[in-house]
Amino acid sequence: MNQEQFWTQIGVTQSGGSRYESGREMPRPVKELLRLVHVEQLDLSQVKRIDFEIISYLKDSHPDLYRTLRRAVKSRHRHGPDAGVNLATDTGVQGDFVDPDDLSTQPPEEQPRT
Repeated sequence: MNQEQFWTQIGVTQSGGSRYESGREMPRPVKELLRLVHVEQLDLSQVKRIDFEIISYLKDSHPDLYRTLRRAVKSRHRHGPDAGVNLATDTGVQGDFVDPDDLSTQPPEEQPRT
């Protein structure tokens, strides 16, 4: 990757990037974009506002599920796509994984007594 490609990925011209490399103070937003794209390797063209809204909702409404999913993703990064945690076990849910959209404040339906 050349200098122009490096800086263009975060919306900075090659000449602007060269000035930062020469010691010019880099604005905070540029520093953050640099971190996201070149350190975290985030493809900004794939990120949408709704993604952040979903993350925020999940953190606030279902913190245990959020932590479990976070651990699963971290494990996957470390050990490959087939590694991870058993979401059904780690969330305390028996059987199939429960989609957070299915969770509600309504009480569960009563099960027939046997």
